[in-house]
Order: sequence, then structure tokens, then C-alpha cells
Amino acid sequence: MAETLISNATAEATLEQIKEIIKEKSVELLHLQFVDIEGILKHVTVTSAQLEDVVEGKMMFDGSSIKGFSPINKSDLYLQPDLTTFAVLPWTVEAGYSEARFLCSATNPDGTPFEGDTRNVLKKTVERAADKGYTISVGPELEFFLFKNDDNGYATTELTDKAGYFEPSPHDLGERVRLEIYRALKAMGFTIEASHHEVAEGQHEINFKYADVLTAADLATTYKWVVKTVAKKFGMHATFMPKPVFGINGSGMHVNMSFFEGSENAFFDPADEMQLSEKAYQFIAGVLENVKGIAAVTNPLVNSYKRLVPGYEAPCYIAWSASNRSALIRIPAKRGLATRVELRCPDPSSNPYLTFAVIASAGLDGIEKGLEAPAPINDDIFHMSEEQRAFRGIDNLPGSLAEAVKELEAGEIAFNTLGEHVYNEYVSLKKAEWDSYRTSVHSWEIENYHSKF
Repeated sequence: MAETLISNATAEATLEQIKEIIKEKSVELLHLQFVDIEGILKHVTVTSAQLEDVVEGKMMFDGSSIKGFSPINKSDLYLQPDLTTFAVLPWTVEAGYSEARFLCSATNPDGTPFEGDTRNVLKKTVERAADKGYTISVGPELEFFLFKNDDNGYATTELTDKAGYFEPSPHDLGERVRLEIYRALKAMGFTIEASHHEVAEGQHEINFKYADVLTAADLATTYKWVVKTVAKKFGMHATFMPKPVFGINGSGMHVNMSFFEGSENAFFDPADEMQLSEKAYQFIAGVLENVKGIAAVTNPLVNSYKRLVPGYEAPCYIAWSASNRSALIRIPAKRGLATRVELRCPDPSSNPYLTFAVIASAGLDGIEKGLEAPAPINDDIFHMSEEQRAFRGIDNLPGSLAEAVKELEAGEIAFNTLGEHVYNEYVSLKKAEWDSYRTSVHSWEIENYHSKF
């Protein structure tokens, strides 16, 4: 058992472990964390003396004040902690004092799961897969940028370094920050697999080990919070905005997903030429067929579609390949238990609970319908002409948030996965976001039109 992360034991045994750690680490405050519809982390803080009430789900909050949650006339909601997410926060530890957190799901006053909680949305997808005999494994890869803060602690638009891919110090000025992030994540129970400077100036990535899909979403949520928290201590601002700087690569969140049947990887077939099972091909087909309809979830911002353009390594064409990184879906080389499908379009601004849910649902749709995957595209799609792509049947992802929302409304996957409450709130939120962007006057317009006309 990790020192600050609880093992998945029985509730009684787990609670005893938590009590031991609280005593050993002198934990005084407990942060009860959850996310809103956009995946933004929220929390309410109580004392460790209230642990019993916390565990019994008695901590109430105002759901009407959380984006996408409850209306004012049905505002009372409760937080039910997942005991396996308990972790002491390493940056709070000092002599005789520390703080800890739980990740929580929201419940209604009668104790039933609140349908507007995106963690509960993912739980429903887990249940749907389980009904078909599958468990879902996910390994996300989240990139981020580091910017300098000003003297008041607010983010500037000045990057922290000019280093490139895999460059070490002295060019990589974020190396020390990543080391502290690594230490914090490790102390909270993460297994870190790699840490490095990314392609773009000021861009970084720290990879952690795959997990079951709900745990992976919890880890991704925690990771973003820890990265931002540690960067702030160094006078830096970490952003998961997909395209913060024009002219260089944006940040992605590649999602590696596998389905398991018991202990066996359902995507692996050693007899196949590519060592992929029929279900793997069907999963790929389902994602390709539905990806335009889920793009507003996997790529949720106006800014997301400024990353998904040719020339910056981000996939914008709907195709798959075993190794071609210009394709939307890639099959990494490892096989056996490590066989997985990598969807490369999602970005780290997305809500991981919703993103993993819609990807899994799209793949399940392909398996349930027995869809046939198209032939893989092994050529460099980025350097094909529009006519060549059309001849080979290669379609494009939506080019804007407005297009993505239209595709989302035209399909069924998002509605069936998110449920009526989250779907309606999400569509309303994204339409308002696009309308605000559409009617705003931007600096580009001023620079190009103000003097000319």
C-alpha cells in the first residue's frame, strides 16, 4: 500500500487504513473534491474530526452554484467520497500537521447518484461495458505549457524556456518543476513512467501508468491539479489550454484504451496479421464512425480547434494506422496485455470523465453492431492533397466548436452516454461559449481591419 493512497480493500478495512494515516500524518483538514461539467475541480474543506460523517455521505453542498449541476429549486446535493482516492497532500506536510483529500461523487438527498455528476456518467459507462463482459483500461497522456507569472502571481504570455523535444537542462528550464511534480504525484500514489520536455517551447509531459477507466479519470483530474499547484510554487503558470501560442504545437491528451475480458486483453489476437482481435477492429470502426459526434466532448473549447489543424502534429483527419502518427487512431507497437487503441485528438482541457465515457461508448457501439474497420492508412496524411484524401475516403474532424456541437446533436452517442441532464447542460454551455466567441471583436480583426477600413 502506498503511504498516502488507499488500497481497494473492503470499505471497513479501507476506513481503518485511512484512520491510521490520519493519525500518523497528523491530518487536520480533509478536502472533499469533485468536478463540474467542464471538469474543473471544486472542493469543500472539513476537519478530520468529521471523518465519520464524510464517509457516510452527510456533507451537503449547494448544487445550484456549480456549473451544469442543479437548478435553484433543487439545489441540495451531497458528496459521497471514494475511499480509494484518499491521499495526503505532500505540499501541506509539516511537523505535526498535514491535509488530505477525497475525490467524491455527488448524490441526491435520497442517496441515489446525481445524474448531473460527470463521475457518475462514467460509472454508467463502466456498468454498460461490464454488462457485455468487459472492463476498460485507460492510459492518458496530458501535455501542458509553463508560462511565467508576474510579480502579483498572475499568468503572463511569456514562456519559461525555448527548449525542444527531449532537450535537457540548461535549455529545459522546466526540469526542476517536473521533478517536484513527479515527487508530489509519487507521494500521492501515482506510478510515473516518463517525464520530458515536449516538442513546443515551454511544453512538457509527465506520463503515469494506465489504470481502470474510473481511476484513470481520477488520476488525470488529480494530475492537472497537482501540476498547476506545484508550478505556482515556482512562480510559473501551468496551462492545459490546447493551443496557447500561435505557430507552435498545441497540447493533446492522447487516450490509450483497452478492453479486457477477465485477465485477457480483448483487443489482442496473436493469429491476426496485426495481432489485433476482431473486437479491436470493431472498436476502431466504432470510434471512427462516431468521432465527429463526440468531438465537442473530447475537444471542448473554441481554442481546441486551433490545435486540430495541419502542420503541428495534431490529427485532423479521420483514419487509423498501426504506426502512422498523422492518423487519428494509432495502434502502439506493444502487443499482448499491452495491446491498445490510441485516440490522438482529445486535448487536456476536456473533462476526463466525459471524454473516457464517450470514447468507450463509441467503441462499444462498433463492437455491438459488428462494424468493419476501413483499411489502415499508412501514408503521411498531412502531405496528401485534398483530392488525394477525398479519393481515399479520408474525412475531416469538425473545424470549429460550432461544427462539433452540430455533429454532437446529429448523433446519438453523446446523448445516450451523457444522459439527458448532462447532455442538455453541456450543449447549452457550448452554444453559449461559441456565441460569445462569435460576437466578440478579436485582436486579429483590429490589427487587420481597423486602419485599413
